[in-house]
Amino acid sequence: MTLLITGASGNLGRLVIDRLLARGATPSDIIAGARDPQKITDLQERGVRVARVDYDDPATVAAAMDGVDRVLLISGSEVGRRIPQHQAVIDAAVAAGVTLFAYTSVTKADTSSIPLAPEHLATEKAITASGLPAVILRNNWYTENFAPTLDQAGATGILAASVGEGRIPAASRADYADAAAAVLLSDGHAGKAYELAGDTAVDHHQIAAAMAEVLGREVVYQPLTTEQHLAALREAGLDEGTAGFVTGIDASIRTGDLEVTGHALADLTGHPTTPLIDGLRPAR
Repeated sequence: MTLLITGASGNLGRLVIDRLLARGATPSDIIAGARDPQKITDLQERGVRVARVDYDDPATVAAAMDGVDRVLLISGSEVGRRIPQHQAVIDAAVAAGVTLFAYTSVTKADTSSIPLAPEHLATEKAITASGLPAVILRNNWYTENFAPTLDQAGATGILAASVGEGRIPAASRADYADAAAAVLLSDGHAGKAYELAGDTAVDHHQIAAAMAEVLGREVVYQPLTTEQHLAALREAGLDEGTAGFVTGIDASIRTGDLEVTGHALADLTGHPTTPLIDGLRPAR
């Protein structure tokens, strides 16, 4: 069984390949796709096949897909361009006749107000329309997303956000990667959409306490209104679009868009998700 992992030069892609190998996949059965293959020569040294996969160059996607059985499409990072980029991968997978197509989406893509959701939902709909046997991996918050705020908290002792009392069930990127590897290496997932999240949802008071323990200093959560948050971000030098994007995510957290029920992530991986404090320590 041949597996293609797109976006393999990114943090998540590399971890997926690590987890595939740890779960017993044969290195030569894995194709690591990246826009710049020079960035993943270390994977080639481990026996993994390497291919150029540029979402903006459909010919490279089609060539990498030749002979592939299962695909993991790791969503592109270029907001505003994801839909046509993802469509190129979907079209190539249809032409290649892949037997399972997995996609890393976002929590509650079909109902969430989070700014990232529309492109993910459009991709999910395109996958459904393609007729591919597919599984949607709706990844929740990555603990690593807290790294910039951890740095700020270390300098100021303040964790400022406009999330109100919203709760976040974060898990480490490695947890999500392991779930993707488990899905690719087993059967029975086609037609499913998994809401993947950490075992425990926490609010920003609890996040501040965890940061305090990691940093060895007091950290206090400072709740802001959206207007106060926008003003602070502008003062920090963020452009209007980026500031609006950040506060839009916080607004979605405030209204509970990241909260999910169940333990699909732990069920897929077979182990508890990484506790918040353990996920924060490497970012210190």
